[in-house]
Amino acid sequence: MNVRAPLIQIEAHLTRYADTLRLPAHLVAAVRYALLGGGKRLRPLLAWWACEAVGTPGIASVPAGIGAELIHAFSLVHDDLPALDNDDLRRGRPTLHKHAGEAMAVLAGDAMMALAFQSLVESGLPAGLAYRLVRELADGTMGMIAGQVYDTLGGLDPAADALTRVRTIHANKTGALIRASVRMGAMCGLAAGSAGGDATKVDVPELRALTVYADSVGVVFQIADDLLDVEGTAEQTGKRTGKDAELGKLTYPGAIGIEASREQIRRLCDEALRALGLFGAKGEGLRVLCHEIANRSA
Repeated sequence: MNVRAPLIQIEAHLTRYADTLRLPAHLVAAVRYALLGGGKRLRPLLAWWACEAVGTPGIASVPAGIGAELIHAFSLVHDDLPALDNDDLRRGRPTLHKHAGEAMAVLAGDAMMALAFQSLVESGLPAGLAYRLVRELADGTMGMIAGQVYDTLGGLDPAADALTRVRTIHANKTGALIRASVRMGAMCGLAAGSAGGDATKVDVPELRALTVYADSVGVVFQIADDLLDVEGTAEQTGKRTGKDAELGKLTYPGAIGIEASREQIRRLCDEALRALGLFGAKGEGLRVLCHEIANRSA
C-alpha cells in the first residue's frame, strides 16, 4: 500500500491555501517558506488515513490536515529560534530566522498559529464540526506548548524519575498535535458519514480507539526521533544531530538506554495496531504509517 499517495493532493491544497493569503508580501513569503518547504506531512497524512479508517474518503480530512500542518510549521519556526533550540538548519535548508531574520520568523510563526484556526472557521465545514475541530486543535496546540515549556524551561516534578519526566514532556510536545491530527481526521470522516454532516453524531468507540492509536504512535515518533539524534547524521535528518545531549535535554535513550528505547517502540507499535482492530481493512493506512514511523531513518 502506498500510504503516501495522498501527498500529491495534500501538497496541492496547502499550496492553494497559501495562494489565498492576503497579508504583507514579505510575511506571505516567510509563511510559504516555512509551510511549503518540504517535510513529511505526517499530521495531514494521519488525518487522511483516520478519515479513511472510519469509512470516508480521506479528501474530507483536508481542512483538518491544513490546520494541523500550519500549527506544526509554526512550532518548528519558533523551536528553531535562538531563544529556544537555536538551530541553523531545518529540512536541509536555513531555518526561517536565518533566511528572513529573527523578527520575521517570530511574526510568521504567530501568523501561522492564527491562520490555523481561521482556516478551519472559513473552510466551509458545518459550524458544529468546525467548532469541534477548533477545540481539538486548540487542545493539541496548548499541549504542544506545555511540552516545550517542560523541555526548555522545566517545571516538572523534581521527585519524578527520568522516564516519567521524559514521557510527560513528549506526550505533550510531540504527542498532543499527533493526537489532535488523528482525532480531527476521524471527526471529519464521522461527520461526513452522518446525515447532514451533523458533527454531534460521532461514534465514540471509533474515536476512542483512534485516540489510543494516536497516543501510542506519538510516543513512537518521539522515541524514533531521539534515536535519530543519537545515531543519525545531518544528511539523513536535514537538521543538526547530537544537539539533545549538548543541551542536556531529557530523551528516551538518555533515560532508559538505546535498546530499552527500541523495545518501547515495539511495545507501543503493538498497542497502536491492536487499537486498529476495530477498523479491519479500513485501518490499513494507519497500520502502514505506524510501521513507517517506527522504522524511519529521517
